[in-house]
Amino acid sequence: MTELYPLTPSGPSRRSTLRAAGGGALLLGLGLAGCRSAVSDTSSAPQGASAAPRRGGVLNVAVNADFTPALLFAQSGQSLQQRLIYNTLTRYDDRLHPKPELATSWTYAKDGRSITLRLRDDVTFHNGRAFTADDVIFAVKNLQNPVRAAQLRSTAATVTGFEKRGDHELVLKLAHPVNNLFDLFEFMIITDSESVEDAVAGKKFIGTGPFKLKKWSPGSGLSLTRNDAYWQPGRPYLDGVELRVIAQADALISSLRSGQSQLSFDVPGKSLGVVRSGSGLTISDYDTGAGAVYLGVNTTVAPLNDRTVRQALAWAVDRDRLVAQTLGGYGLASAAPWPKSSPAYSEANRTHYTHDPAKARELLKSAGHSRLDLPMLHIALPGETAIAESIQYDLKQVGVHVTLQPTDGATAQKKLISQGMPALWSLGHGFAQVQPSTLAVSAYPFNEAKNTSKYRSAAYTKVVQEAWTEPETDTAAANALHQKISTILLDEAFLIDLVVRGQLQVSADRLHGVTLNKFSYLNLDNAYLV
Repeated sequence: MTELYPLTPSGPSRRSTLRAAGGGALLLGLGLAGCRSAVSDTSSAPQGASAAPRRGGVLNVAVNADFTPALLFAQSGQSLQQRLIYNTLTRYDDRLHPKPELATSWTYAKDGRSITLRLRDDVTFHNGRAFTADDVIFAVKNLQNPVRAAQLRSTAATVTGFEKRGDHELVLKLAHPVNNLFDLFEFMIITDSESVEDAVAGKKFIGTGPFKLKKWSPGSGLSLTRNDAYWQPGRPYLDGVELRVIAQADALISSLRSGQSQLSFDVPGKSLGVVRSGSGLTISDYDTGAGAVYLGVNTTVAPLNDRTVRQALAWAVDRDRLVAQTLGGYGLASAAPWPKSSPAYSEANRTHYTHDPAKARELLKSAGHSRLDLPMLHIALPGETAIAESIQYDLKQVGVHVTLQPTDGATAQKKLISQGMPALWSLGHGFAQVQPSTLAVSAYPFNEAKNTSKYRSAAYTKVVQEAWTEPETDTAAANALHQKISTILLDEAFLIDLVVRGQLQVSADRLHGVTLNKFSYLNLDNAYLV
């Protein structure tokens, strides 16, 4: 057996902080090399480390879309509230090392076919019921349920048996070894089994987290109040949290600048220029990133069933301009999905496709096309619309005329899951920030067994399955498999990555101690207002 000893929970994610200076606009869209270099200067000290924690106050968080209860167990743009109401078994530090949360320690069997979890014995749900091993069993089985639309269901499904050793020790038995089990443990929120159907219906949310649901007002947001029985002594500092839906970018920024809201992760990049010195706001860019911007391709729609045509689209988009003009200079132009922190990252893959309209036109001509007319779905929010319009412009330059189809986020997510997308779509994806194998076995756009593009390949399935079951200890073999996956993604271009997006936080200077986990769950255990 291999023992993994408990470690001290990590502090805030490392991130860089950029304050507006000189009274001028912080970011203007073009010519942002200086801004990008400033943003890349990371600091190991958390924001506001010198300020003493203070109890009390209600934090107002501005979000651009409403909470969707039916997607409670899926990772999406609405996942901020997950860690406020619920806990997870473990959480990663910046180096993808798991740290304790509801699980205090764990032991892996040498053959990788089981793991023993030791659990906290001082945790209660918001309704007063004690947390036990039965709740972990329920959480795993819940994600195995196809109706839950959970991206990590394939990993949950490898758990084929449970052995309880009292109320606070549990053995998970696995069908075969997997190297992304701790991705599952950080993704999987621990919910109250007795009220889970009420949760997905939006009626009741009961977890073990630092805040309890006070009220959900559809279209307006969530109101949370402090959990006085939280298992972390003296936490949280805040009395409550209000997640307020403000869909329009101008109104959202106005809310931040006026002090009505103290935190947001939804300010569009091109709107960051209005954040000025003296406003009492700070822009922070998390090292974890915020997933990637991509162009999705339905490979069953002619002529997109031709790989040459898909590759032409990949050459047509100006990724650098996309970063500069629509993302405010925050992000990394990349043809591959991996952030620089990923074991699968390589500079060669990042630059595999660059902006080359002539090559795009040449490939289209070789495939017998001089003009294409195609629909493209995108989310009808300011930042996402700007991205879609930028892609539309670039494609038009090579003879691909795109008609935009704006839609709401919940509908887009449902189409993504059900493989109901039109010929093209512009969205964001996550899962490249954790174990590389998770992307291709869990993320809907990449899933080797059933992806949104309807792309199937025996070779892709084979290498993904090998990468998923390869022991983490064999680094050379794992890296070789990651490269094989990247090569298929780049050559087949059924999903065209464009930018690894920056995870941008705009917060009031009086707010301290905010962190996100690898799945962008907001952690306010140590947050406070001064």
